[in-house]
Amino acid sequence: MKKRNILLGLALAFCFTACYDLDKMPEGVLSTAEPFRSTGEIRNYIDRYYEFGVRTQGFMAGGGGGIAGNDVNSDNLASAAVNSRLMGLTSLSNAVALDNYTHIRNINFLINNAGDCPEKGSVEYNHLMGEAYYFRAWFYYSMFSDYGRLAWVDTPLEPNLEVMMLPRESRTFIADKILADLDMAISLMKEQNNSSSMRLHKDVARALKSEVALFEATWEKWHYAKEKNKPEKLMAKIDNYLDQSIAAAEEVRQRGVWKIYNTGNVENDYRSIFETPDLTANPEILWFKMYDGDQVGNSVTRYLNTGGGNVGVTASLVDDYLTIDGRPLVGKELLDAKRVYPTELLPTVRDPRLSQTVALPGQRMQPAGAGNPYVVGFPSLAGDGSAFGTNMTGYVMLKHVQIDYTGDYISEYKGSTPAIQFRYADVLLNYAEALAEKNGAANAGKIIEILHPLRERAGMPDIDFDREYNTSAEYPFRNLDKYIQAVRRERRVEKALEGRRVFDIMRWAAAEELIIGNRAHGALFIGSNLPEQYGPELKYDQASGNNMFLTGSPDDAERYILPVPPSTMPNGWQFKPNRDYLLPIQERMINVMDGMWEQNPGW
Repeated sequence: MKKRNILLGLALAFCFTACYDLDKMPEGVLSTAEPFRSTGEIRNYIDRYYEFGVRTQGFMAGGGGGIAGNDVNSDNLASAAVNSRLMGLTSLSNAVALDNYTHIRNINFLINNAGDCPEKGSVEYNHLMGEAYYFRAWFYYSMFSDYGRLAWVDTPLEPNLEVMMLPRESRTFIADKILADLDMAISLMKEQNNSSSMRLHKDVARALKSEVALFEATWEKWHYAKEKNKPEKLMAKIDNYLDQSIAAAEEVRQRGVWKIYNTGNVENDYRSIFETPDLTANPEILWFKMYDGDQVGNSVTRYLNTGGGNVGVTASLVDDYLTIDGRPLVGKELLDAKRVYPTELLPTVRDPRLSQTVALPGQRMQPAGAGNPYVVGFPSLAGDGSAFGTNMTGYVMLKHVQIDYTGDYISEYKGSTPAIQFRYADVLLNYAEALAEKNGAANAGKIIEILHPLRERAGMPDIDFDREYNTSAEYPFRNLDKYIQAVRRERRVEKALEGRRVFDIMRWAAAEELIIGNRAHGALFIGSNLPEQYGPELKYDQASGNNMFLTGSPDDAERYILPVPPSTMPNGWQFKPNRDYLLPIQERMINVMDGMWEQNPGW
């Protein structure tokens, strides 16, 4: 094939900062005239996507992205800076290039040029091609969840402007194409019974399929929920996506090789997953990225091991955990628990997953015997003048911290907190939610069965939809039916601080309930025992020099910790539902595409 014929059709449209040379092969293509003459060459080509095609890379001060920080984009975690998307402050100038099309271009080159490989049809060849289809699906899904409608390109095109002008397809068209790629990946890849290879396999593709199908089913359902006359074709599509999500999850479950990690230690089993560097023997982990803390490391523990990180878990998340006997904690009972810190966090009072996510006073955060190991007392609200020592809400993140790490937990990129891509819990949560969305009443028993292993590990009673139904006037999902409310809460608790909350909010079209007019706040301060624990270094309600902010005014009986000054967001988050559910497309791209692409709604 001539080199001019191997450029992916959208290359020109996405080359604003560094245009591709139209006379060059895609980056990384082998230099031979006939590439991909062995499965070894194909494997080397695909290996790069194990770096780009994963969720994560670490943790940055201020709650930046990565393994432990992405929930600052949601109502689960707060930093010292207001999130611009939640505040409705994202602008067109913030739009970024859709760089995933570069990866898609290169994967298309492989898919369309590997057919002459002498090993075509072998088990290894098929598996590697399945990996290619998976990664193409992944890169499309990553854009799809942020931007919605896309142009779908799956073959190399002639590099002329007329051919490259490709319009955005409908959401369901793109979703169907992603799911078809995942079906192809499932058909080609090998089965595995553990994650020891740290490579893709059939059950990873099934897990992603269950997620993609559920994502699009719920997006279509809840974004059109207020329309009186929804098209019958759309309703049928939603039902079909739910069926696909259920079927993919059931295929994983029926294999019987994956289990929820459970040694019977209800106060540690959940948390231990997120600090163990090598998860290859853990039966819950379908796929993960391992860091060795030496050649490849991250900074999760570096920023969190003093109880600070310049972030803090929100009261919104803490309040969603059930009591140890499976009831919502609301009203006076909740307020009374908040008055004596940390009563509301205790595993004897609440779902034990809470005290494995938010540290209790006395929790060691650094290796024992390391000179002066840091132990969480009462949260470092005033901090030590750095992002390391400051907690923003009074709720200290414990999940993801490697307490007994024997490596260098002081330096950048020396930690080995694992980057879990898919665990069996994800599959069960997708399964349960799809059942609830399809018909919660009819599927109630099945939902209880599916989520039983998660509750059992935590030492919690099985779901009881009536007992758990929260109809409190303050609860944002009080108007949902009890089945959907229960599975959404379970997802939030089980997946807390894993970076997926913002995508749930967007697909549920739930910003009106969860975001708009609300603000992130933390523990009860005035009205609790917390003021007794701090000296004069903790300053608030001053004309200047504050190092902590509170809700309300000095005369209020109850005041909560704020991560940012109240003047920063006097009316709470101002997310714009007519536009902010999707991110904007770069104007330069729209101009280059000469009317073939339109801007996302509201932008």
